[in-house]
Amino acid sequence: MYPNILRHPGPTPIPKKVELAMTQDMISHRTVEFVNLYQEVTQNVKAFFGTKQDILLLPSGGTAALEAAVVNTVSPGEEVVVISVGAFGDYFISICERYGLHVHKLAKNWGEACTKEDLIEFLKPLSNIKAVFATYNETSTGILNPIEQLAEVVRNHSDAIFIVDGVSGIGGVPAEMDQWGIDILVTGSQKAMMLPPGLALLAVSERAWKVIEANHSTAYYLNLLSYREWAAKGMTPNTPAISLIKGLSAVCDLVEEEGGISKTVERHEVMKNMVREAMRALSIELLTSDKYASPTVTAIRTPEGLDLTAFLGHLKKKYHLDFAGGLGHLQGEIFRFGHMGYCFPSDILQSVSLMEAGLQDLSYQFEPGAGVKAAQDVFLSSLRK
Repeated sequence: MYPNILRHPGPTPIPKKVELAMTQDMISHRTVEFVNLYQEVTQNVKAFFGTKQDILLLPSGGTAALEAAVVNTVSPGEEVVVISVGAFGDYFISICERYGLHVHKLAKNWGEACTKEDLIEFLKPLSNIKAVFATYNETSTGILNPIEQLAEVVRNHSDAIFIVDGVSGIGGVPAEMDQWGIDILVTGSQKAMMLPPGLALLAVSERAWKVIEANHSTAYYLNLLSYREWAAKGMTPNTPAISLIKGLSAVCDLVEEEGGISKTVERHEVMKNMVREAMRALSIELLTSDKYASPTVTAIRTPEGLDLTAFLGHLKKKYHLDFAGGLGHLQGEIFRFGHMGYCFPSDILQSVSLMEAGLQDLSYQFEPGAGVKAAQDVFLSSLRK
């Protein structure tokens, strides 16, 4: 009877306009209609990446695109650096190790970002690094790595290409792939892109294409040279996720209606600050510092004196408010408040209000309404600018 209030960091709610676009009549992927759709969508979504390069569309989850970035650029035995600040940085490590790469792991404590100084020091003794991998927005910890600064370090202190997982960020965080010097940037459909799972988006720099051409990858389904060849025709090498691509067209329209991607990014920044100030007003600790806090997901520690599993279960059962738990060793210690994609300041106010109701039910001591007021103050302040 009651709708589930999904505040997870992916999958995320789908706008009605996008749902309707995806229910349109099916078309063949070898027709003029599809070519026109593909070319229009891949042109419009370039702004999300901050690139003039072609956007490749893979009928897969984001993880497959991350794997494609690995297998197309690096060969077994070659050396890479993987920056890990959480569970999804560890994904990159696992992919690289599975393909027989020599992995140098720059691991930070979960809840900390990798700074440019960290990376400079780490690269000093290394001389044969083929690629550096990093996660832009770490979903498991709510960390936003300073990717622009890390890209500069990679350029100035190595000959490596820089490959970035932007799966939980693109569409909600600043991205200037060309200007910053990112060589491969990857995202997925199910997070800030406001789509169901099943579509990955990937952009490749001219420098990275030269590396890929020289690498002679044995990949078939994930062969990026094949995707590039077919993209020139306005198609994909295999059957694409046609309904999702139609949905992506509607997503681009919605972002344009909001005033462009810069305005969408501003909205995510406001929602981040609303959540963080609300938690402070409720005396609930945050995992990360403000400096490196994600605009799309906030990691929040267990309210003092409460059992986290019981609290999250109570919120979902009584108020239909659905937060995500922690991952890895943070399971049972934090929960994650997703505020990305089709999410607005009004949704934050609703979620904080219901969260306060749940806290009162469990006899947590706080001033009722304090969190809502703090979030509202941030929102109203943003409107006055």
